[in-house]
Amino acid sequence: MQPLLTRRNFAASLLATGTALGLPAGSAWAQTEDGEDARLMAFLREAARREDSHDPWGVLYRGGKVDLAALRLTFTDAPLRARRRVVKWELGALQRINRTRLSPERQISYDAFLLNRREAALWLQPDMLALTAVRPLVHFGGLHVELASLMTKGGSLSWTGEPEYRRNLDLLRIYPQVLDNAVVRFRQGLDSGVVETRMTTRNMVAQIDGMLAQSLDETQFTAATRDFPDAVPEGRRAALTQAYRTVTAQEVYPAYRRLRAFLNDEYLPAAREVVGISAMKGGVGLYRRAIENQTTLKLEPEMVHQLGLTEVARIQREMDGVRARLGFKGPLRAFFDDIRTNPRYHPKSKQELADAFAAAAKAVDAQIPKYFNKVPKTKLLIEPYPAFREQFEAGGSYNQGTPDGSRPGVFNYNTYDLPSRFLTGVVTLYLHEGAPGHHFQISLAQEDSSLPDFQRFGGNNAYVEGWALYAETLGYEMGFYQDPLQHWGTLDDEMLRAMRLVVDTGLHAKGWTREQGIDFMLANSGMGKSDATAEVERYIVWPGQALGYKIGALTIQRLRKKAETALGKRFDIRGFHDAVLGSGALPLPILEGKIDRWIAARRT
Repeated sequence: MQPLLTRRNFAASLLATGTALGLPAGSAWAQTEDGEDARLMAFLREAARREDSHDPWGVLYRGGKVDLAALRLTFTDAPLRARRRVVKWELGALQRINRTRLSPERQISYDAFLLNRREAALWLQPDMLALTAVRPLVHFGGLHVELASLMTKGGSLSWTGEPEYRRNLDLLRIYPQVLDNAVVRFRQGLDSGVVETRMTTRNMVAQIDGMLAQSLDETQFTAATRDFPDAVPEGRRAALTQAYRTVTAQEVYPAYRRLRAFLNDEYLPAAREVVGISAMKGGVGLYRRAIENQTTLKLEPEMVHQLGLTEVARIQREMDGVRARLGFKGPLRAFFDDIRTNPRYHPKSKQELADAFAAAAKAVDAQIPKYFNKVPKTKLLIEPYPAFREQFEAGGSYNQGTPDGSRPGVFNYNTYDLPSRFLTGVVTLYLHEGAPGHHFQISLAQEDSSLPDFQRFGGNNAYVEGWALYAETLGYEMGFYQDPLQHWGTLDDEMLRAMRLVVDTGLHAKGWTREQGIDFMLANSGMGKSDATAEVERYIVWPGQALGYKIGALTIQRLRKKAETALGKRFDIRGFHDAVLGSGALPLPILEGKIDRWIAARRT
């Protein structure tokens, strides 16, 4: 899955924005007499209001309205200082709520919020900000690319009438200031010796070149003016079109040129050649913190590396059996080479790939009632990536819809370098990104208004990606992997997640080069080189994130096995899935405690 801003890593999302709010005074929640659950929920509602003030980009991506002045402060110090004060206050205020008097569901909320704020406090410490805030943009999920997607109709912004067009034009006008703020941050990193890699910098320059090469008739920034809704009067359209073109040409594009000139002429020569974060000043400790942040567990890099090697060996044994079923007589390594080039395994056209995903969706939908009591109200669309993004994206990703279902969730798949795409992985990719993977988990949480906002809209990487990888394994029970082509596809995708444990730790803890990471992935899977390269470059800019998939999935699989063993015939797969999904994206230790209680309740 590849995340937009709403699913960026925890540290990055903290660092972007906020407002210089003071601390709450005389909070209403402290005086309520409706019981401890009500006090906690009132406190969490108040916390959510503050959170929205500190994360206007997150609100924007959820389809909400934000103060544009707060967005203008993106990548500046003021919101970080305010955020740090508020988090400290919240940690103190939370202690005034008696946890023992809370209901079991609200104890989960209490524990999850406490961990969330402790983690936030750690990443907001000056020593951590000195290593993170000064690297505001990367080529994977950076705001310099994401805003173009945000400005496209069908995304998070509303384009229903003239007021929305004018508000979005105001958003576009403040964007150059955000890019200039990013340059200031990068310069601070140059001064302190904390810099990004040359690889990442070159990729960002290439992305900016791609956007600047688009004419005003092609760019995403003016796309909405090429398709006005009926609610915009005919007589206003020409003026709006000219306004968007003028702002893009005279303000946005010049800001991109300034950013490009800085990155290419000043930053690139000083950027680090070694790609692993451990080579960066303060990087060794930062990587350990990233592992805990992304997995919610205290794990040693070497242990994770060895776990990855063990999983790679296990999956290869299963792959060898599928290789034989597919009729290939040579060794597994030779089959990896064959599957990369044999037309049998690749789409002949973009339409063939689109049709394959549509067929997979129909087949999965027919199986869902056997495994789930609840399904999202939010619809799911299946679409290719826009052309300007596809080169730097993974094979697929999910962009969530709105909580009220007015905007659907979108599963994007990649058609760049079509001969490198595979028909074998269609089912497993849909299970992961669409149903019952990210679309179910994210939409069900958003739609559950009984949950506090941080459980509805927040979460952690190990749970979110762990659930999606677990969802892939349901394809065995659903019967999809009886087809050896699709069986190979899911093993290849599982291999990807196992290799991530090896490559991520190899890059960031063992000194591997970019080329070593790519070579390892090509040697142990049937991945195409384009995909392997995009994967490794993603791990380089997002240390630890790739670990959450396998760590989270193994945890959910272990919890299911524990429940099946303990409950025997009483085990209900739909009930288990309700329990796993019913409290939002929980840290793994808190999820395990919940499942243990669920098991105990069904034993009696």
